Amino acid sequence: MIESYRGLAVFVAVADAGGLSAAGRRLNLSTSVVSYHLSRLEARMGAALFRRSTRAISLTAEGEAALEPARRMVAAGEDALDAISAGSGEPVGTLHIAMPAWGEQTRLHRRLWDFARRHPMVAISVQNSDEQSDLIREGFDLAIRLGRLADSGLKSRRIADFTRLLVASPEYLASRPAVVTFEDLAACDFISISRVSDEDTYECEGQSFTFNPKNVRLEVNSIGSAKSALLAGLGVRLLPLGAMEDEIASGSLVQLLPMWRVPDMGVYAVWPHASPEKALVRRLIEFFVDDSVNLVEGSASLETVGQRV
Repeated sequence: MIESYRGLAVFVAVADAGGLSAAGRRLNLSTSVVSYHLSRLEARMGAALFRRSTRAISLTAEGEAALEPARRMVAAGEDALDAISAGSGEPVGTLHIAMPAWGEQTRLHRRLWDFARRHPMVAISVQNSDEQSDLIREGFDLAIRLGRLADSGLKSRRIADFTRLLVASPEYLASRPAVVTFEDLAACDFISISRVSDEDTYECEGQSFTFNPKNVRLEVNSIGSAKSALLAGLGVRLLPLGAMEDEIASGSLVQLLPMWRVPDMGVYAVWPHASPEKALVRRLIEFFVDDSVNLVEGSASLETVGQRV
């Protein structure tokens, strides 16, 4: 009986993740172990659950029929573990979390480390990346994303707000006319971050101006690379202050058009809609929310800024 339950849990993971290797990462099992449990389950059921090829895997009719009941079984098991954890007073379990790569010393990350210290029976796996992860396929329980959320099949909760600053290096600014208007700004070189819109609306004393730079000199795929390019004197960019606190304090990066601000954006906790919501996920989200003021700031004297996703 236990072997059948284990096989069904593996079956659900393979279906949700879209493959054996992805399911293995989600379950912290090798691909060969995932394949073994799935083959044993199919042998006991006397039917193939997946059509397999070298490039893809898809459910058979028998797999389609079995998937929802198997999901309910996995959800019931999660509920039982959550109930045991709640009754013990000390949470027990695992969390697989995707976090932004920038600003590992920001309060957002430190809050996660506080959670880990307070709950030593919770095993936490963290992947830091500015790339947007596929939560279901890669087996994440929760991700922290910054900015405006695109429509998706994810549940979400806004846990904090943040702002951004437009910056460049003094060396870059010294090489060109002073930037005092948006016409001056349009003549500057811009650093672009892939999959992040460069268009923003700036506001000042009841006025607003939508600016979309046309002179993009360099495109990178991470905030860290954008900051490096700015420090090298290659252009201008809106960046999170949590990623450049030291540079702002030392003057190696300075703010442009300080009277104009872009609207506040959000820090979101997101998790798969189709997956059972772990009590541990809810507990971690509440832990973040309890400390939501300036959650991503670098220090109390500086504003926080972030990235759109």
